[in-house]
Amino acid sequence: MAERSTAAVDVADNSGDQPLTAKADQSTADGVAQNPERDTDSDEAQGSSGTEGPGKKASPPELHSGHKLARRYRLEECVTRLDGFSSWRAVDEKLRRAVGVHILPADHTRARAVLAAARSSALLGDPRFVQVLDAVEENDLVYVVHEWLPDATELTTLLAAGPLEPHDAYQMVSQVASAMAAAHREGLAHLRLNPNAVLRASTGQWRIRGLAVNAALRGISSDTPQRTDTESIGALLYAALTQRWPYENDAYGLSSLPKTIGLIAPDQVRAGVHRGLSELTMRALVNDGATASRHEAPCTTPEELVKAIGEMPRIRPPEPSFTAPPEYQRTTYQQGTYGRPAPRPGATQPIAAPPPPLQSRTGKVLKWTVSALLIAALGLGSWQLADALMDHSDKSNDRNNTQTQDGGDKSPKKPTPGTPIAIQGARDFDPFSEDKSEKPADIKKAYDNDPASYWQTDFYLGPKFGNLKSGVGVILDLGKVQQVGKATISFLGETSVELRAAGADAGSEPTSFDAFSKVAEGSGTTVTLQPGKPLKTRYLLVWLTQLPPDNDNPGHWRGRVADIKVTG
Repeated sequence: MAERSTAAVDVADNSGDQPLTAKADQSTADGVAQNPERDTDSDEAQGSSGTEGPGKKASPPELHSGHKLARRYRLEECVTRLDGFSSWRAVDEKLRRAVGVHILPADHTRARAVLAAARSSALLGDPRFVQVLDAVEENDLVYVVHEWLPDATELTTLLAAGPLEPHDAYQMVSQVASAMAAAHREGLAHLRLNPNAVLRASTGQWRIRGLAVNAALRGISSDTPQRTDTESIGALLYAALTQRWPYENDAYGLSSLPKTIGLIAPDQVRAGVHRGLSELTMRALVNDGATASRHEAPCTTPEELVKAIGEMPRIRPPEPSFTAPPEYQRTTYQQGTYGRPAPRPGATQPIAAPPPPLQSRTGKVLKWTVSALLIAALGLGSWQLADALMDHSDKSNDRNNTQTQDGGDKSPKKPTPGTPIAIQGARDFDPFSEDKSEKPADIKKAYDNDPASYWQTDFYLGPKFGNLKSGVGVILDLGKVQQVGKATISFLGETSVELRAAGADAGSEPTSFDAFSKVAEGSGTTVTLQPGKPLKTRYLLVWLTQLPPDNDNPGHWRGRVADIKVTG
């Protein structure tokens, strides 16, 4: 079971509904609350103090709004105060950003464990987890600073509106299981996975907060940490599919299952639940081998759960629904009153003038005849004018050709706008990594005039390159300095891109990002980038700034460039 607090604080627990796999102190609750990620499974949501249990030596530190830690972190709002520690929303005045802070006395019985857990979590550095930014012991206090995600939404809040769509539930369990499998490979467990600890960012990426730290703050441990976390993921998926909590007590704003029926599969609780996800839920939730859904083998580790997800048919997102435009409503109004204020009662209304008499049939025929003659005259005049201009243009070309042949004018012709410019060479460009390149072997596929082939980036855990860098790109060599009119780039998946150019005086291909200046930007699957002013250059940089999701690998984002064309 995912929650191991006592029933007095965490109403999800009941000593008789399933075997306990983790142990906690007797008065605990989530303390990593953060707006809009507020933890609401305890009395901390109302701002009251918790009752200290037997595992503490000190009371919560007496702190207040405006207090500064390390002359840097200014406390703003206390969101948790219980069990010997407090959690705050704060501001990092040095970097001017919001952060979250957990604070407890240095002589607290769990202070050393909290510091160790925070430092281990920070070393993992996986962007799928809310990152620990600092862990310090100072002035008789221990405090842990972590990211604050104002654009993220708790799973608890999402489920308040109803169950998730199958594709959203599939994405959630896939990303959470993959993240926890990576954490367990590094020896880290969560032990407090619940709907308050799972967040969906505005980009659609799912993130997990409180890795190792939440459990350390409450003294939670487990002899089978992988099984505990796997069961918790199963409970999350159960809630996502049914909007019910799979135990006998209500929790996280969700109703529990009836006590008389026991644990049943999600597709028996609610009609329309995806059959494959229902079976996957039971394999993770009932993972002690006693029973398994439809005789499938239980998943006892996040790694086994990831493998089971990979064996499922991929669940595609729903097709966008088309909303018919509203039926056209003809507006009627009386002649002479449109756009004017309504007359006052009793006011004398002007009498509308009678309409002019209808034209006679002879007048209509005469009108159309004159119109036809005028159109014919205009057409004849336009044709004669165009013929004269063409003749003049031919003579000018003959004169220019004669001058060139006679040696009178040796200047080269300017390229005609829209003329294709051949790309003489290209290389991938990743200036913010150690090896400075990505996938160099396939770079020619980006401009080989074959839309079926493509050059692709490495995969990232987020559309903005997992917050590791600002982008990657392709440097194009046009062979010589040329007048560039536009570049057209085709992608697989909607991609944001910038067109950057080196100076016309660049004697060789630049090696630094700052040597290229941005001249245009756009996004889409086929993007035409046209500089706002005349551009002469030899070296162009197609710079990808935001990636589409990799449909073949849920939870990954990857850029794919199918074709690049440059014209003068």
